[in-house]
Amino acid sequence: MTKLKLTAVVALSVFVSACATAPGNYLDTSSLKEAPNNQPQQQFNVQLITQQVVLQQAQAAAAAPKAPLPPSKFTSAADYVYHIAPQDILGVTVFDHPELSTPQGSTFSTGGNTTQTVGQALTQPYTNALPGQADPYGQTVAKDGTIFFPFVGRIMAAGKTPGQIRDQLAAGLGPYVKNPQVDVRVLAYRSQKVQITGDVKTPGPLSMSDVPLTLVDAITRSGGTTDSADINRVRLTRNGKLYILDANRMLDGGDSTQDVLLQNGDVINIPDRSDSRIFVMGEVKTPLQTNLIRGDLTIADALTQAGGILDTDANPRQIFVMRGMKDNPTQPEIYRLDMTKPDAIMLSSQFQLKPLDVVYVGTAASTTFNRVLQQVLPTIQTVFYLKQIAK
Repeated sequence: MTKLKLTAVVALSVFVSACATAPGNYLDTSSLKEAPNNQPQQQFNVQLITQQVVLQQAQAAAAAPKAPLPPSKFTSAADYVYHIAPQDILGVTVFDHPELSTPQGSTFSTGGNTTQTVGQALTQPYTNALPGQADPYGQTVAKDGTIFFPFVGRIMAAGKTPGQIRDQLAAGLGPYVKNPQVDVRVLAYRSQKVQITGDVKTPGPLSMSDVPLTLVDAITRSGGTTDSADINRVRLTRNGKLYILDANRMLDGGDSTQDVLLQNGDVINIPDRSDSRIFVMGEVKTPLQTNLIRGDLTIADALTQAGGILDTDANPRQIFVMRGMKDNPTQPEIYRLDMTKPDAIMLSSQFQLKPLDVVYVGTAASTTFNRVLQQVLPTIQTVFYLKQIAK
């Protein structure tokens, strides 16, 4: 009997000190103090996903107010007119008077090893200032918005179109040149820019020119988007205000209102898809984080990407969708889909998920019992073997 007690004490000591003798990391919780939670358990309302719920969801999405569009100086691209501003470089041609004209064949250096003819500059309507910021041989608009031209003197160019400057120069040359024929063009557009940042292949400034620049143009000129870009929530900052645009509605749905006309000072940010994540958890083959596909994702899509539910462990009556926990963590919306119903497959392919939704597949009652048994069974076996050894 004494031998049995001794064996039991040794076994109990080993069992109690297992956390200290067993290999692997463990957390010593003796220095952690957790206050007791005396608040009553909160109850959440669960709504069963039915055909009526899916229909209401579609109607609410169709009736949802569209995000406001940024105000524009022009009603359409056809009304767009480029106005000259400081740092623009102008080329002036006075026919039959080469001494007053910008030489067409002249080249200019950019401060490095690159040279470019004025003619080449004219073939690049979106030309940015080249490395070194050197000016071509032309009329550079000064900071005060003026240019100087022989016989005419200093005139105001900023805020005017090339045609208006042409008429002003022709009028000024009238007393000195008989019937002057004048042409004015922009050699380099350096005054007005938009910035494009985020998930595009070539972020940076884009020069405004006499060709109207729209949102889709800006994305294209930046090399297109990366694989992680979310074009459903393009952020446009104009005059200190933030606007959200859906470029996908333009590309896939033909909604031209989203392809807004850009203007000087606009900042475009193409975000990644971190704000459009969907979480699939619970009794699925591969719990994962996935993203909306062009703004859309259904329960069937999410479960398929997760490999489907576990045949032996999942409770098909408990397919939960938890929504709104970011904005309202105390009162989220919770939906439940019963996959044992005949119309469940159809409903799963129609119920649209929203960003940051959590799809959770519940556990079958028998699986819960088996898991508890798996935890308890080794202890029972250990006690049995100790008892057998002590005999």
